[in-house]
Amino acid sequence: MSDLGDFTEFGGTDETGDDDDDPVSTPTDSPFDPYDIDAAGEDRGLGAVSVSEGLRVAEDGEDTRLRAFVTVGNRELVRLGKYLVVPYPDDEVLFSRITALEYAQEFRSDDATEIHARRAMRRSGVEERDYKFVTTLDPVAVLSGTKDLTRRSTDRVPKPGAIVREAADPATIKTGLNIPETGVFLGHLSVGGERVRTGADPPTVDYRLDDDHTAGDPLVFRHTLVAGGTGSGKTHAAKNVLRQFLDPDRTYPMDDGREVRPAVVQFDPQDEYAQMHDDNPDLSAEYARRLEREEVAHGGHDDTLAMVPKVRGRSYPGEGHRAEQQQFTVPFSMARTRPWLVAGASLNDNQYGGLTHLISRFFRKEGPGSTYQDFLSFLDDSALRDELDKTGRVHEATFDAVKRRVHAAPGQVFDTDATPVTEAVHDLVRPGGLTVVPTYHLTNSRAAETVVLAVASLLVDEKLSNDPQFPRIDETPVILGMDEAHNFLADADSVQARQVVGKFTEAAKQGRKERLGLFLITQDPQDIADPVFKQLNTKLVLNLGDEDAINSVNIPPNLQSKVPYMEKGQMVVYSPDNSEPVELIGLSNCLTKHGRD
Repeated sequence: MSDLGDFTEFGGTDETGDDDDDPVSTPTDSPFDPYDIDAAGEDRGLGAVSVSEGLRVAEDGEDTRLRAFVTVGNRELVRLGKYLVVPYPDDEVLFSRITALEYAQEFRSDDATEIHARRAMRRSGVEERDYKFVTTLDPVAVLSGTKDLTRRSTDRVPKPGAIVREAADPATIKTGLNIPETGVFLGHLSVGGERVRTGADPPTVDYRLDDDHTAGDPLVFRHTLVAGGTGSGKTHAAKNVLRQFLDPDRTYPMDDGREVRPAVVQFDPQDEYAQMHDDNPDLSAEYARRLEREEVAHGGHDDTLAMVPKVRGRSYPGEGHRAEQQQFTVPFSMARTRPWLVAGASLNDNQYGGLTHLISRFFRKEGPGSTYQDFLSFLDDSALRDELDKTGRVHEATFDAVKRRVHAAPGQVFDTDATPVTEAVHDLVRPGGLTVVPTYHLTNSRAAETVVLAVASLLVDEKLSNDPQFPRIDETPVILGMDEAHNFLADADSVQARQVVGKFTEAAKQGRKERLGLFLITQDPQDIADPVFKQLNTKLVLNLGDEDAINSVNIPPNLQSKVPYMEKGQMVVYSPDNSEPVELIGLSNCLTKHGRD
């Protein structure tokens, strides 16, 4: 049978379509010899480049036309997104990706014929091989060499009839997609929710984030976003990535020439990250050996400290982990340079200026050790109110508005009987250590926000300062992890929000130089302020059901369309400075303890 079917004539039939057992008879007196399309030997690929609709590569991708005919026996092997290679006559190959699949006809009227219609009337199904099966390919790169592969942009057109093969070599795939050989492990390359398989051992293709400081700034200091809806596995994925940063062999160079392990400080609204101290009991010995072969850091991290904010009226249960716990408090003295800690969310520019003046005057008068309660008493001074009004420094209405906002601040956060965080910097920031700041026990959202922003701003300010007060922070690479980041870095129309967003925008811009990496985790990426969002180089996007959230992450359309349908653990990685945009499947097991007993 040819590709268009068996063209021998039909036997007789009545109008009902009833037939003998064999619906197509082959007369013995046919003048034609039987024709067999099967070639001698073995096929060497999936099909061949076709020129039926032209063959072109162009600078404008929309003008590129590259199609391949797939033979009948290979049709079930191809999927959208699959990676293929097309050889050139020399030692170069074109690495490409399938972007479309279709059944096509050789001629417009191929199935508008008597023989097609009669065959369809007599058989229960369509003869698939009567149609051409064609793939549309998107050229990704041209690869050169045999052992040491190099890549460049597509600048050659393949020859008509060139054999199209599945990319089955890890080195070819990694080079084609520009995936680093070493770095921070994120997951395994996948297509359509299935891991890419190769002939290597292991057969999967690992995806890593560039961590080689000799070739430029490690990407961790160009900031990362983990975005996913409820149940998408984003916390699982985030913990697995953070565990890689804590690998004992991972160090980064500082200005003084030292190689220093990073300190991870993770804010934890759901009391999940301190579990990273403990092993995952479901991690089998065989699975652990596989991880070791792939050089994936795993197991509980002993140097994990839960630094718990002590807040009046609240206690931290801390029952889901065995990590050491240490209490701290936010001293009101931090508000001296951060008035927004007590400003609330509704002060206008004029009122914020009044607050700044009042705080500055308060600390000049009362000294650096003064408390939040001392400040409330300071504001109760009617003589001060009258003086500032008469001198025109703070209008009486502005004074009253500031006083109301300060009284509404979460005062239970400040100056409790615990070590001030400013005196616990050596515990907060430890090279190679994980510090978790849980806020699960803080039911007041403003209290949680105040704690997170106070500690985070301490780290940021020290990293950005030309005259740092705490050398430990300045001299240590810091990864600042913030879960539910949309709650703290929202683009709100208030002077306080502008102050916070401005601070973190500057931190993001200077992060590469200062060895400060933001690691933001959220289910609402659309709510993160745009100036901060624009600084995030690497985006790990898991399932997002909200259209606004999907649009906000700004990933290529072909991957964006997959996001609402991804299963737990599937993700799209968009990291332009690391690789081509790809689809991954994260590890099915958490590398540390995860979940409640």
